[in-house]
Amino acid sequence: MHVPARPYSFFMAIQDIYPTALRLLGRPVLVVGGGRVAARRAKGLLDAGAKVTVVAPVASPELHALSDAGLLAWEPREYRSSDMDGMWFAQTATGVPAVDSLVSADAEANRVWCVNASDHEASAAWTPAVAEVDDVKIAVNAGGDPRRAMALRDAVATALETGDLPLRRRRVPTVTAAGSVALVGGGPGDSGLITVRGRRLLGQADVVVADRLGPRELLNELAPDVRVIEVGKTPGHHPVPQAEINRILVDEALAGHRVVRLKGGDPYVLGRGGEEAEFCRRNGVEVEVVSGVTSAISVPAAAGIPVTHRGLAKGFSVVTGHEELSEVPARPDHTVVLLMGVSQLRESAAALALAGLPLDTPVGIVENGYLPNQRVTIGTLGTIAAQAEATGVSNPAVIVIGDVVRVSPYAPAHFKTADYSTTSPNKPRVVTN
Repeated sequence: MHVPARPYSFFMAIQDIYPTALRLLGRPVLVVGGGRVAARRAKGLLDAGAKVTVVAPVASPELHALSDAGLLAWEPREYRSSDMDGMWFAQTATGVPAVDSLVSADAEANRVWCVNASDHEASAAWTPAVAEVDDVKIAVNAGGDPRRAMALRDAVATALETGDLPLRRRRVPTVTAAGSVALVGGGPGDSGLITVRGRRLLGQADVVVADRLGPRELLNELAPDVRVIEVGKTPGHHPVPQAEINRILVDEALAGHRVVRLKGGDPYVLGRGGEEAEFCRRNGVEVEVVSGVTSAISVPAAAGIPVTHRGLAKGFSVVTGHEELSEVPARPDHTVVLLMGVSQLRESAAALALAGLPLDTPVGIVENGYLPNQRVTIGTLGTIAAQAEATGVSNPAVIVIGDVVRVSPYAPAHFKTADYSTTSPNKPRVVTN
């Protein structure tokens, strides 16, 4: 039985464009036109390493500057068909359709790819909207609509820069690249409070050395082959000593990995980031520090407590509960922020009282700031330790001591009578029920 051969089926493409990229390093290209578009295209071609010749009777100041600097050759005359000889690529940008069509036709006859700025439908090549993020180049064509292409390009570039799209390399380089360490402050715990730069570096990481605090949810978004090394500490329990953390960072970077040290808050605010950066540099490892939203300021803000407030406090001190408090100004108008201070709250309150801070000074404790289980406890210097023990306050928590606590919407009503107006400092604000 003879089965006839199945005829080929042909499908008309919606758009007969084959996306590709040109390597023009050291190759001659032609730009015909001397205006703004010509200057923009000439700069892009120079960035690609091409040898650019511009043909135009009059050139813009930008093209003049490039010519005067010897970066391109400018022929101050009308276009001739012989200008196409020996070219690898051509760009028309005269704004005169007849001239642009002639250039395009000459390019076609010489089998030279040409972008015709006057008629994209007749153009043998299109110039996409381009953006670069690290070593990734994004090129977008949008049916001949340049503004649409630019909008899409910007959206993709933003998604890459913010870590919403993966930037991490997948192909192992033939030569082992130098590794690096980024000390990234992840903020107080909510994954939306990490900086754009921090999120981007996290998305590029090969190895993440993670603390117990910080945006833990982001670890779930890492690729399966990204290694996460847990080095988290709890008060009084340091399973991975700081010296070992320092060694891990250096060893992983020297192995050619991109390492992110993901820390809660800000790595330079009581986070030992300075020690880690110093150790890496001393061992020849490149370090980048990405500041985070420090819990010392952001967590009080989550409970409506500013660390400074007009008429209440012009300055603040940040210390740990393990530090000596005798040098801290003992005044209600100077805010004291205690980090990691729950276990020694009673001793810290007694030390501040001994230094002269009134026992009726307001105190606020914010546990798990910005997280769903955030809890706020407000009392006074004389009562807060007993309140914290009675309600089972635990870390992570930030303790704020000073008159700024009166501003919090969680503060009891009688605290408000001692608050101040933001427009007339030092005048009590009248509270009406």
